[in-house]
Amino acid sequence: MTTRGSPQVKGTPHFKEEQCAPALNLEMRKILDLQAPIMSLQSVLEDLLVATSDGLLHLIHWEGMTNGRKAINLCTVPFSVDLQSSRAGSFLGFEDVHIRDMEYCATLDGFAVVFNDGKVGFITPVSSRFTAEQLHGVWPQDVVDGTCVAVNNKYRLMAFGCASGSVQVYTIDNTTGAMLLSHKLELTAKQYPDIWNKTGAVKLVRWSPDNSVVIVTWEYGGLSLWSVFGAQLICTLGGDFAYRSDGTKKDPLKINSMSWGAEGYHLWVISGFGSQNTENESDSKSIVKQPSILLFQFLKSALTVNPCMSNQEQVLLQGEDRLYLNCGEASQTQNPRSTSAHSDHKPSQEKSPFADGSLESQSLSTLLGHRHWHVVQISSTYLESNWPIRFSAIDKLGQNIAVVGKFGFAHYSLLTKKWKLFGNITQEQNMIVTGGLAWWNDFIVLACYNISDHQEELRVYLRTSNLDNAFAHVTKAQAETLLLSVFRDMVIVFRADCSICLYSIERKSDGPNTAGIQVLQEVSMSRYIPHPFLVVSVTLTSVSTENGITLKMPQQARDAESIMLNLAGQLIMMQRDRSGPQIREKDSNTNQRKLLPFCPPVVLAQSVENVWTTCRANKQKRHLLEALWLSCGGSGMKVWLPLFPRDHRKPHSFLSQRIMLPFHINIYPLAVLFEDALVLGAVNDTVLYDSLYTRNSAREQLEVLFPFCVVERTSQIYLHHILRQLLVRNLGEQALLLAQSCAALPYFPHVLELMLHEVLEEEATSREPIPDPLLPTVAKFITEFPLFLQTVVHCARKTEYALWNYLFAAVGNPKDLFEECLMAQDLDTAASYLIILQNMEVPAVSRQHATLLFNTALEQSKWDLCRHMIRFLKAIGSGESETPPSTPTAQEPSSSGGFEFFRNRSISLSQSAENVPASKFSLQKTLSMPSGPSGKRWSKDSDCAENMYIDMMLWRHARRLLEEVRLKDLGCFAAQLGFELISWLCKERTRAARVDNFVLALKRLHKDFLWPLPIIPASSLSSPFKNGKYRTVGEQLLTSQSADPFLNLEIDAGISNVQRSRSWLGNIGPTHHEIDTASSHGPQMQDAFLSPLSNKGDECSIGSATDLTESSSMVDGDWTMVDENFSTLSLTQSDLEHISMELASKGPHKSQVQLRYLLHIFMEAGCLDWCVVIGLILRESSIINQILVIIQSSEVDGEMLQNIKTGLHAVDRWASTDCPGYKPFLNIIKPQLQKLSEITEEQVQPEAFQPITVGKTPEQTTPRAEENRSSSSQGSIPQGEVGGSSLVSRKEEDTMRAEEEEPFQDGTYDCSVS
Repeated sequence: MTTRGSPQVKGTPHFKEEQCAPALNLEMRKILDLQAPIMSLQSVLEDLLVATSDGLLHLIHWEGMTNGRKAINLCTVPFSVDLQSSRAGSFLGFEDVHIRDMEYCATLDGFAVVFNDGKVGFITPVSSRFTAEQLHGVWPQDVVDGTCVAVNNKYRLMAFGCASGSVQVYTIDNTTGAMLLSHKLELTAKQYPDIWNKTGAVKLVRWSPDNSVVIVTWEYGGLSLWSVFGAQLICTLGGDFAYRSDGTKKDPLKINSMSWGAEGYHLWVISGFGSQNTENESDSKSIVKQPSILLFQFLKSALTVNPCMSNQEQVLLQGEDRLYLNCGEASQTQNPRSTSAHSDHKPSQEKSPFADGSLESQSLSTLLGHRHWHVVQISSTYLESNWPIRFSAIDKLGQNIAVVGKFGFAHYSLLTKKWKLFGNITQEQNMIVTGGLAWWNDFIVLACYNISDHQEELRVYLRTSNLDNAFAHVTKAQAETLLLSVFRDMVIVFRADCSICLYSIERKSDGPNTAGIQVLQEVSMSRYIPHPFLVVSVTLTSVSTENGITLKMPQQARDAESIMLNLAGQLIMMQRDRSGPQIREKDSNTNQRKLLPFCPPVVLAQSVENVWTTCRANKQKRHLLEALWLSCGGSGMKVWLPLFPRDHRKPHSFLSQRIMLPFHINIYPLAVLFEDALVLGAVNDTVLYDSLYTRNSAREQLEVLFPFCVVERTSQIYLHHILRQLLVRNLGEQALLLAQSCAALPYFPHVLELMLHEVLEEEATSREPIPDPLLPTVAKFITEFPLFLQTVVHCARKTEYALWNYLFAAVGNPKDLFEECLMAQDLDTAASYLIILQNMEVPAVSRQHATLLFNTALEQSKWDLCRHMIRFLKAIGSGESETPPSTPTAQEPSSSGGFEFFRNRSISLSQSAENVPASKFSLQKTLSMPSGPSGKRWSKDSDCAENMYIDMMLWRHARRLLEEVRLKDLGCFAAQLGFELISWLCKERTRAARVDNFVLALKRLHKDFLWPLPIIPASSLSSPFKNGKYRTVGEQLLTSQSADPFLNLEIDAGISNVQRSRSWLGNIGPTHHEIDTASSHGPQMQDAFLSPLSNKGDECSIGSATDLTESSSMVDGDWTMVDENFSTLSLTQSDLEHISMELASKGPHKSQVQLRYLLHIFMEAGCLDWCVVIGLILRESSIINQILVIIQSSEVDGEMLQNIKTGLHAVDRWASTDCPGYKPFLNIIKPQLQKLSEITEEQVQPEAFQPITVGKTPEQTTPRAEENRSSSSQGSIPQGEVGGSSLVSRKEEDTMRAEEEEPFQDGTYDCSVS
C-alpha cells in the first residue's frame, strides 16, 4: 500500500489551506501472502522487514518484490553472549521460536528483538548484506521474561519491557559487541508499596521523538515517564489506584496503544477496558466501554532540545504554544533570595487537558519564596504558521526569551510584555533554524538553513532593532549545524560533518548595533564520533584537569580551556594542549593569536544526561564555581570538584587535582545555582481527580480517565552530600575549605544537621558492624563550626531515642555539652540538652542541671525559658513526663480580685486580635503555664517539696534584685513569672524590702527608668512655685499631654487594630511624638515589663474589678473634663516656661506607668520606705500625703518610720550638695516631713501588720471615677490632713491615674502577645 498526498497548495502566506492537513488517498498496490500470522513489521531504509509466527524473517522491497531473497529462518542465526566468542555461537535450539516484537536501531545498525519465550536479543548484519549467513545475534543470559522492546537511537539504548513490571535497558559494548545492562526502570516498594500485584507485565514502551524520555504502561493500567538514564519523572499510579471520597475504587487507565505526537508535546493513547472492572460497578460507571482516543499534553525542559541553556540558572519549560519559567531578579546578584528563586521543569511534564490550572500550584516553598510558574503565551500570529515550538532560550538576566517554530523565530521581553516578529513574512518563511539558538548580551545567535539560497548560515540579530535580515550579521557555514552554544565571547558549533568550529563574536566598532563573527578554530571529530546524530550536547568550558594554581598563566584559568561533548551519554572532554611553548599574551595581538590545539579526548563519565558549568569567578567559592555538574538520571548527580592546596602551597604530585563525587538527589535537576549550593527542579505528582459533582453525567467518565497532575518547582541542597563524600575519601581539609566558603548561606546550619543525621541513621541502624565508621569524623568536622552545639542537639531531637547513645559516643557527653552551652550563654540550646539529659540520666542529674539553667535564665531575664524551666522542674519532681501541668478551671477566691478580670479580658483580646503576630509567646500558651508560686499549687501534696524548691529559688532571685535596687527587673520578673510580689514583700518588709540607702536607691531608679534628675529654672526665685496653682496647671498639662503619646506608643507598636475597635480612641486628636522619642530605650525591657497583668492570675490587685471597668467606661468623660478645665486657665509667659521645664524633667511615659504600678504594689505590701522613694522620683506630694494617711490610720513599724525619716534627711543633704533640683519639691513636702517626725517621736508600739488594711487601702486612696466628678465626695481621706491646693492636685492625679490604667491594661496584653 502507498499513500499519496495531494500536492501542497502554494499560495500567499496565511492562505487557509496551507494550514490544513494534506488530503490522503490510499490505494491498494499488491498483496503478499506470507502463509503465517505477522508478528511485527519494521521499515529498514528501502526495505520492509516482516517477522512471522513460523519463525521466519522476510525482507521485502517496498516495490513489493522479494528481490529473490529467501526468508531467513531464525534457527539458522547464531547467537552468543558477545561477538568475540566463537563465530558459530549457539543456535536457538527449538522449532517453534519466533519474534514477538522487534525494532530497528539505525545508530547500532541492527534489531532489538523479543522472542516468544521471553528471551531478548540483538541481531546485527556482520557485513552490509542481509542474509542468514551474515546475521549474528547477541543476547543477555539473565532476561527470560521480555514482553516488548523500544529503541533510543540517540543514546543507542534498547529498552526491554519484562513480565515482572520492570524495564531493562541495554546498550551494546563498543569493543566486544556484548549487550550490557545500562540501568533498570522499576518502581520500588519505597515509592509505591504493594507495587507487584498492581502493575502486571510491561505492555508498551515508547521513546519520545527527541529521545529524552521514555513512557511505560503496564497490563493493569497506569502510565510512567522516565528520563533517558532512569530518573522517574511521572507516575500516575498515585492517583490511578486510589479510592474516591465516596469509597468507590477508581479504575486505572488501561492503554492498548500509544504514540508520541510532534516534538513530544502530545501522547496519543487508545484506551481499552478489561472485563474485570464490571465486577460491582454501578451503571453510571459502565457508560464508556468502547475504546476511546485520549490525548495527553506534556511540557519539557528547554535543555532537552537546546542544551546550550545549561550554563544558565533560570528554569525554562516549553510547551507546544507556551513557556513556563520562573523570572526572579538578575541571577548575577549575590542575594541568595533572588538567585535561589530560579527553578526549572522536568525534561517532560504532563498535564491533563481538564486540569490546565493544576500547573500553577499556590503553595509556598519553605526556602525559595513562591512556586508559581510564570506562563508566557506564545504569539498566536507566529504560531499560526510555525506551530509547534522547537527551541527556546532565555538570556542571562532572565528578561528576554527567544523561541523557534517551524520557520523563523520570535522573541519576547518579560519587562515590556511584548513579542517581536519578523516584519517581512517571506524572510521568516525562508529560514529554518537547525542547531538551536542562544543569547549573547543583547544579541540572538542562531544557525539556520536559508531555503532560497540553499545555504547553511550562522546569523546574529540584535534584540533592540527591528526583526529583519537587514540588521542581521550573516556568516556562511560549510555544513549543517546540529548544536550551538555560547561561552563568554565565543560561539561553538557542532556540524553534521562531525566537526566542531569555534567563532569569536564581538560588537563591531563602527556601530553599537551590529556584532561580527569570525572563525577562530576548527576541530575534526570524525575519528571519535561514529554518527553525528549521537552527539547530545557540546559546550565550551573553563574546566581543566589542571586547576588555576598550577597553570603557568593564572588568568587562563577562566579561558575556554576545554570542550565537553556528550556522545550518547558518554561525557568526553578535550583539553587545550599546553605542552608546547607558551606565547606571552602581551607579545602578540589578540586577533592574530593562534589558539592552542586540543588534546585527544578523554571519557569523564557515563550515563550523562545534562552538564552544567559556569564561567563566573568568585575567589571565595572557587570549589563550587570551578566544578562541573552532571545529571546522571536514576543514579543521581555527579560533581567533578577541583581540589585546592591550602594557602597556595605546592600541591602534592600524587594528589589528583580534581575528583568525581557521586551523590543522590530527590528531585530531577534542571538548573544548578552554583554560589547558593542549590539544585532546582520540579516534581510532578498525580492526584486523584475526584469529581463528585458530575458523578451521574457521562462526561465524568472522561475526566476520571486523565491523571490529574500538579507540577511544582522544587529545590534541594546538595552541599552535605559533597562534604560527606570528601570526608569518606579522607579529604577533610578540602571539605573544611568548601564548608567555610559556604558558611554564610542561610541554610548552612541545616546542611550540617542533615549530614550528621544521615550518617547517624545509616550507621546506627546497620545490621553488620561498620569497619570504618564515618560518624566520629563527621562529629569532629562539625566541631570546627560555632554551630556545633546546636547542630548536635537538633539532630538528636529529630532522631529516635535508641540512636542517642551511638550519637553521643561520637560527639561527647551531653552533660559536658550542656555546660559548654551555659558557658557560651546559649541558653535555648542548653534547654534542648536538658531534655536529652532528662531521658538519658537519673532525675537528680537533670534536676541539678535544670537548676543551673533556671538560675542563669533568671539572671538574664529570659522569661519564656524561665516559665518552661518551672514547668520542667515540677515535671521532674512529680515524676511526670515533659507535659505542662493542667491549669485548674475554678479560680479560688483569693486576694487576686482585680486580676481575674484582666485574665479573662486578655483572653478575649487575644482571640479578637488576628493581626497579632504569633511568633512570640501566645497568650493561650502563657495561661497554660504554671503561674508562678501561687496558692493553688499547694493542693497536691506530692508537689509540695518541689514547689517549695522552686519558690526558694524565686525568692532568692527577688531578694537579690531588691538588694541591688533593680526595681525595673523586679517588676519584669514578677509580671512575667506570675511571682506573688505583694505577699512576698509583706514577709520581707523588714528584711530584704527595706531601703538601706535612700540616695543610692533614688539614683539607681533615675538610671533604670531613664528618669532625668530635676533642674532649677533660672527664674525660679520669682516663681509661683510655693502656691498650689502652679502644681495644678503643671499636672493638668501633663495629663492631657502625656496620655496622648501613650496611646500613640501603642499604635506605633503595630497593635492598633485591637484598640481601634474601641470607640473612645476616635475622639482623641492628633497624637504627639515628642515624648515617644524619649521612650525609645531598651525595647525588650519595655515589652517584658508591660506584660504583668496578662499572665498573672494570682496577683493582688490595684483596685477591684469594678474600679477598672468603671474607670474605663468613664474615660471619655475624663478627657473632656480635663480639656475644658485646661482651656479656662489663663497662662502667663513665665507659667509656660515653668510648665515646659516641668515636662522636660519627666521621664518617658512608659516609665511613669511602671513606677506607678510599683508604687501600688509597695503600698499594698506596706513597704512605705519604697513608696517614699518612688514618691520622690515622681515628685508628687500627694503620694507623700497618702503615706502619711496610712501611717496615721494604721499601726506601722517604728523601725520603718525611723528608716524613712533618716532616709529623707539623707536625701535632703544630698539634694543640697549634689542635686539642687530636688530642693523645691522637698520644700513643698516640708509640712509632711514635720508631721512624720512628730509621729516617730511618739513611738507608738506597732502591732502585727493587718493585711485587711492593706486590702482596703487602695480603695481609700484611689477614688473612683464617679467620685472624681465632684470634689465634695473625696472618699474617706480626712480633709484636714490635706491642704486645699493639694486637694485639687489629688483630684487631678487620680483622674490621670484612672486614664492611665485603661491604656496600661490594654498595653499589657498587647505587649505580652506581640
